[in-house]
Amino acid sequence: MFVEINPFIVPMIKNKVGVFILLLLSSVGVWSQTYSVTGLVKDQSSQPVAYANILLLRAQDSSVATGTTSDDNGKFLFQNISKDIYILKTSFIGYTTNELFIDVKSDYNVSDIMLEENVEALNAVEIIARRPTLKREVDRLVFNVEKTALSEGNLMEVLRNTPGVLVLDNAVSVKGMSPDVYINDRKVHLSSDELSDLLEGSSASSIKSVEVITNPPAKYDAQSGVVLNIVMSKSLVTGYNGSVFANYTQGVFPRMNYGMSNYFKTSKVNLFVNYSFNDEKLNRDDEEDINFKNNGATSEIWNSDSNRNIWKDTHSLNMNLDYNINDNNTLSIASNVLFLPKYNYLTKKSTLVSDPSEIPLYNFDSENLSNDKKHNLGFDLDFLHDFGESGSSLRFNSHYTNYNLEKDQAVNSLYYQTDGVLFDETSFNTIANQETDIFTGQVDFSTPLSETSSFETGVKMSNIKSNSKITHFDIVNGQGVLNPDNTDEFAYDETIFAAYMSYSKSWENWELSFGLRAEQTDIEGLSVLDDVKNVQDYLNWFPTLSLSHDISETTGLYGSYKRSIDRPEYNHLNPFRYYLNDNTYVTGNPKLQPVLIDMGALGVTFGSGTYDIAVYYKESKDNIFQLPLQDNANNIIAYTPVNIEKSIEFGIDFITYFDMTARWSVYFVTSFYNIQDQVEIDGIKVDGNQWSNYSILSNNFSFLEDNSLTASLTFTFVGKNIQGLQIVDDRLVSELSLKKTIMGGNGIISLAASDLFNTQNYNIRTQFLDQDNSVFTNIDSRYIKIGFRYKFGNTKLSTNQKDLEKEERDRLNDDD
Repeated sequence: MFVEINPFIVPMIKNKVGVFILLLLSSVGVWSQTYSVTGLVKDQSSQPVAYANILLLRAQDSSVATGTTSDDNGKFLFQNISKDIYILKTSFIGYTTNELFIDVKSDYNVSDIMLEENVEALNAVEIIARRPTLKREVDRLVFNVEKTALSEGNLMEVLRNTPGVLVLDNAVSVKGMSPDVYINDRKVHLSSDELSDLLEGSSASSIKSVEVITNPPAKYDAQSGVVLNIVMSKSLVTGYNGSVFANYTQGVFPRMNYGMSNYFKTSKVNLFVNYSFNDEKLNRDDEEDINFKNNGATSEIWNSDSNRNIWKDTHSLNMNLDYNINDNNTLSIASNVLFLPKYNYLTKKSTLVSDPSEIPLYNFDSENLSNDKKHNLGFDLDFLHDFGESGSSLRFNSHYTNYNLEKDQAVNSLYYQTDGVLFDETSFNTIANQETDIFTGQVDFSTPLSETSSFETGVKMSNIKSNSKITHFDIVNGQGVLNPDNTDEFAYDETIFAAYMSYSKSWENWELSFGLRAEQTDIEGLSVLDDVKNVQDYLNWFPTLSLSHDISETTGLYGSYKRSIDRPEYNHLNPFRYYLNDNTYVTGNPKLQPVLIDMGALGVTFGSGTYDIAVYYKESKDNIFQLPLQDNANNIIAYTPVNIEKSIEFGIDFITYFDMTARWSVYFVTSFYNIQDQVEIDGIKVDGNQWSNYSILSNNFSFLEDNSLTASLTFTFVGKNIQGLQIVDDRLVSELSLKKTIMGGNGIISLAASDLFNTQNYNIRTQFLDQDNSVFTNIDSRYIKIGFRYKFGNTKLSTNQKDLEKEERDRLNDDD
């Protein structure tokens, strides 16, 4: 293979010239032997069935290898089929689907396939019996969940069961990184909490698979060090179907969740709409210990107990509309909308202040009541043009997100002597708001260069404008008095220009994918209070490489390398001091620098993909962590994001899935890894080093003759680990769920329990130089949930049979 690199010049951006590289790639195809598969489809009267839908599925994971339809005489032909074991799946409206295993070692002629009439087929009622499958591709793990027991829950439940994905306290991570989440390759611009609300409120009934992309190709943003792409399925039959659901959860307090999913399809339109409403009250208890120091010795000890209650009303609406203009052009509109008219929390905290000998000096109680409301409105517009037989495609995407947050906070603190006599009282109110607009535009072009290679290129522009304001009032004699020192405005403007090229090729037993992405970033932040402007301007290059080789039919090797970036969140650059009480505040850091991450991995799969072992190395320069930093002179805790000079992580991962019995399948994931944090503070080098392990054991069971009763039991262990010089103790997460299909397959009742052994609480300790504090957190993780889902709809055919089968045939080429 020969690679030629030619430079080209991009127009000047803000009077700066950025240089991007165009990778012109060519290759010589390598011939490998393939075979043909032929056959004839008949009905019970031995009459040929024309336009029957025929899929060739790989037996290993039921993924689609190719597909076709029978001709007017019921005959079909597959060409260029590789040696493998396949499932030949034949279906036609009004007939029972026929499945046949075939072992292709040479040209294969299938004996006549007989389809039996099924007058109930149009009801589209199907008992869930399939199990999830896991497939390793050159740059990702593909977890197929379509029409499995997992598809009867919500998106968060699916992610909890996805190998390689860790969900703790409803926060999603992969290899210690917060992944960018995409739905059908469209990025979802949501915070961690908002993403949790979206996933909890979205039905999984329309999920085809979850792609854990640990080495994202160059077409993804460089910010996307890890990507979770949720691929939605599309119905093959015209008509309407949907479901309604309701869940009741009893934790410390009761919670309710209900909603509706709708799917409508014609020959031109695919429409999916999902709405859900969550009514929640959550509880959290913290025990905090702080040793304030003076010249290295403890000066005061603060022991605090706090309780926080959160009330949330969340409306979630997801919509996807595809309009097939013609065979070559598709227009798509998608939206993800979150609206929280009520997001209130009340925190009550009691603190005992003692001297170094633990003799009480005084105590104080604080109460923080915040009444918030917010929304996050995201919209996508896509246009896809297929150039036909050439296989090339051109895609245009534009995105807009509007985010708004309004906070109204009231804080009151009472100070008592050791004999209980009140000696001081303080109060303050804050009014804060944030308005953020995100615009993106992207053009992608892809084309096959040969039967075994392809090329893709694209450009993207994104702009983020965020304006924040905080007004702080001290309460004096019952009246609000403006505090100008804690009142501020912050304006943030970020623009990114990006271009990429990528190339992929497969030959014999090899697969190769590599690419290069360039991103020019311009940032300007302005703090009105002190008239301080923060300007950043940088160009970065991001190569990516994935390579795999099949040693035999059951064993393969793979390797990958990627450079990515983690830019500071715009609110982390905001210098506001948002006080939670007299002695604790949250603030940003305008001096934060972006994190540059280099990561490589080498792995082996064996047992036809049943086992996956990989070693990896990751180095993060200027890693960002939010730390509780003590101001020992003033006895204040400031939660502040800081850059850590370097974080190094290396380890070994093991993933397997197998069937213990015909009704019991097991997924097991374990990772042993070491994290090293290195930073210099005031000329003193501080190092942190910790070995750790996380393991996930997931068991899925099916019962009864028709497999209508399913169960899942999952354990997740997260060992003691280090996060930005903070030590986090180990914990065990446990979940049990039961589902029963009733009402002829239309109804599903479910029962779930979480934190079976009360082991999900955890302790975080910060101890370096003059920093010495810890927090033990008791989260609202123990609950029982009861749910019901009812599926309805019809599949009334509004087009002729040939059109229906044409739609099914087109679906074989969909990228969703």
